[in-house]
Amino acid sequence: MTDSAYRVDSISRLAQWRILNLSSSTYRKSDPFKMGLWNWHLSVEKSKMLLNVKLYPEVSNLSRENPPIASFALRVVSSAANDRKALSHPEVIDKRIKTNEDFIWTIEVPLTGKIIIDVEFLDLKVLSPHTGEFNSIWADGSTENQSKETAVASLGRMLTESIYTDITINASGGSIGAHRAVLAARSPVFRSMFLHDLKEKELSAINIPDMSLDACQALLGYIYGNIKNQDFLVHRLALLQAADKYDIADLKDACHLSLLDDIDTKNVLERLQNAYLYQLVELKGSCMRYLVKFGKIFEIRDEFNVFMQSADRELISEVFHEVLSTWKGF
Repeated sequence: MTDSAYRVDSISRLAQWRILNLSSSTYRKSDPFKMGLWNWHLSVEKSKMLLNVKLYPEVSNLSRENPPIASFALRVVSSAANDRKALSHPEVIDKRIKTNEDFIWTIEVPLTGKIIIDVEFLDLKVLSPHTGEFNSIWADGSTENQSKETAVASLGRMLTESIYTDITINASGGSIGAHRAVLAARSPVFRSMFLHDLKEKELSAINIPDMSLDACQALLGYIYGNIKNQDFLVHRLALLQAADKYDIADLKDACHLSLLDDIDTKNVLERLQNAYLYQLVELKGSCMRYLVKFGKIFEIRDEFNVFMQSADRELISEVFHEVLSTWKGF
């Protein structure tokens, strides 16, 4: 069983190491924790008035042959005898980290007692052997790559070149031509529209007034297999809403997994609300743990108070239950 003194908790792109007692002279290395493709370590070394904090990947064939190019924000919070200090390192951008000497943060402020080391990974990149360029592992274009298969590319051309389109989708800001057969094959809701004598069948049109034209193009791009990864990321919430409305299960799953990947203080409340609305259990749990267990609720106190005034009562109750159950054992 892992000793909690060396365990690093992680969620999405955030990692936290809680050290309950930092003595006057000590060296401590964390257990490995997974982030991206690599296992990582944190270590602290204290001597007199200095504290060295290191972050580095565990030695492996992967870290030797393709070490991460990391961007991250690092913070240390200490508390002892009513003396609380919070120190932040300037954001590190595209730092190649291969050994335990490649990143060292030397803190010259005396820190004692309990400390929390908080690392938020902003991006992780690897060198592509094909292009010689550094590519983010969190934006690898996998959605786009699928559309490059010959058959899928041909299907995409049917949409982009309006080849024999037989139905019009009217979104907010414009209209797009599409194909009944493709829509029916991807969505049981669309199929039901065309099977029965509904106005969509009679008018050869589907009205989606609550979706922007760009988001609607992204939806059709996903359905036809030629969506670009950047468009998917930009329109994830609109795509999630459409996937739920039109019962496109694989799109809903793709949005869910993607939204789990980059939770931060700017989006966590919106994602919590959407997770509750669309019954995304894992996303809801991750947002709650991010806010409560990892203490981010204090960093967005004003926004959280506004959120609690307008959120659904059942969701508010779940949040309070999470707070009570977490702080009860703290």
